[in-house]
Amino acid sequence: MRKKRSPLNSFSFSGAITFFILIALTMQFAILLYEYICKRTTSIPLLAVLILIEIIIISAFCTFIDWIRRKFTVERPTKRILDATEKIAQGDFSVRLDIYHDDSKYNQYDLIMENLNKMAAELQKTEVLKVDFISNVSHEIKTPLAVIQNYATLIQNENLSAEERKEYAKILKLASKRITDLITNILKLNKLENQEIQEKKEVFSVTEALSESIVDFLPIIESKNINLECDLDDIKILSNRSLLEIVWNNLISNAVKFTPNGGDINILLKKQENNLKIEVKDSGCGISPEVGARIFEKFFQGDTSHAAEGNGLGLALVKRVIDILGAQISINSAINKGSTFTVILPDCIEE
Repeated sequence: MRKKRSPLNSFSFSGAITFFILIALTMQFAILLYEYICKRTTSIPLLAVLILIEIIIISAFCTFIDWIRRKFTVERPTKRILDATEKIAQGDFSVRLDIYHDDSKYNQYDLIMENLNKMAAELQKTEVLKVDFISNVSHEIKTPLAVIQNYATLIQNENLSAEERKEYAKILKLASKRITDLITNILKLNKLENQEIQEKKEVFSVTEALSESIVDFLPIIESKNINLECDLDDIKILSNRSLLEIVWNNLISNAVKFTPNGGDINILLKKQENNLKIEVKDSGCGISPEVGARIFEKFFQGDTSHAAEGNGLGLALVKRVIDILGAQISINSAINKGSTFTVILPDCIEE
């Protein structure tokens, strides 16, 4: 990778010397020619005409030299840049410009080309994400909509028993909730990515806030007969409570979702110097290192067998919040050995 440097502050010593020698030789030639003309004629009008011709020839020579210089140092790189920007404007984000100069001759045009390459790469990545996003959203909405349409038709059957009608209504409610959750998460993620949600810090008891979220999951934890163990220190922090709730709500939700009946979930809240450590550990199905590398991507679902239970946006939301708060998140997992998510929030402890 090219070492980053500022061409605006660079100085080409060889270029300056070349330019100086060219100007000095031109002036010397003009002086010698003038002296030669003065020695050969005493006619003032003829002398004026000859000097005028001399000026025209020297000016034409300098103009030609400058034209060659501009052709290779200005017009050629400018044309390459314009051609590239025109392709990008037409939607071709695969454009890349080769940087010909090494560090000793690296100039403003090289920097523009390098930045243009970075911009094209980011636009190409954004375009791929946009296409994937639209495709995934369409798929995620299409599935529950199909369920709603089918069961809305079935529930109109007058011969249904009360038990069947109740079961169908429950399925309709779950399908509509899935669409609602999807849209809610998309709106949250959009606001986070567009920085519409500001990081408003306040002092609060993170222990109480986390405990309240855990209580919300107790019904489903008890229904699955999950053994829940919590080790929570009494800690107050200066941070954004609503953003942190997105983090631990999604982590606990995932742990509950992927932990089998009779499994274990451990939640840890500890102080490490002036940092806050939150750990959510489960005894679920676990994931491979390959899946772990992509687990925070939008709509990515490592376990497709549980696809009906989520939309692949929860951990993407978590990662965006972590980035906003300047925190760190890591995952330690293995197939059939469960997963452990660890969040480190720096410099937030309040005494």
